[in-house]
Amino acid sequence: MTAPRYALYLAPPAESALWRFGSCVLGYDAEAGIEPAFPDLAGFDAEEWHKATAEPRRYGFHGTLKAPFRLAEGVTLSDLEAAAAACAAGHHPFEMPPLEVRAIGPFVALVPAVPAPKLADLAAACVTELDGFRARLSPADLARRRPDRLSARQLGYLEAYGYPYVLDEFRFHMTLTGPLEEAERGHAMNALADAFHACGADLPLTVADLALYVQEAPGTRFRLARRLPFGGGR
Repeated sequence: MTAPRYALYLAPPAESALWRFGSCVLGYDAEAGIEPAFPDLAGFDAEEWHKATAEPRRYGFHGTLKAPFRLAEGVTLSDLEAAAAACAAGHHPFEMPPLEVRAIGPFVALVPAVPAPKLADLAAACVTELDGFRARLSPADLARRRPDRLSARQLGYLEAYGYPYVLDEFRFHMTLTGPLEEAERGHAMNALADAFHACGADLPLTVADLALYVQEAPGTRFRLARRLPFGGGR
């Protein structure tokens, strides 16, 4: 039986417009475990949009801080939760930088419109402070990361931390679609940008916790298992 995978993500508060927007766009609320209706996006019907969001739907709406991993031998979930809670307690709430809809290669995502050093610092802490709880990647896992396409620095990070886009290679983003053809991608960006602003998801938001996500078995969806509050409270 394959062991669960865990991840440390940034997940907006469940009551926020940003969380509702992202969950509706993906058709999956990872905290409530429900499937909200897809938003009304110009130029897309529900069936088309369901296909366009199939890949990110498995992960739920989030911004990656520490990418999915399995626990190292001898490490328990309680060990990970305690360490992640201690990591979270070392940070104080801060305001999310303004986000905007952009393309990242073939995908569409929300990305900071301005530099976001506090997000980068938070991700670096999650990566470095919690890496001792991560099982090393198998040769097959390493191969799936397409190491031939990585820079020397990214390859070094993949081998050291199990993920190539960390530390100075980190770029915060919140994925909204799977890979799209260029013409479809342009339409999706315009439709998503309109919906993003119309629903108030672009309003200022305070980041006040880490979110621990879990995937119980391969092919299943990740769930938001626990929120770990920052020091200083909300």
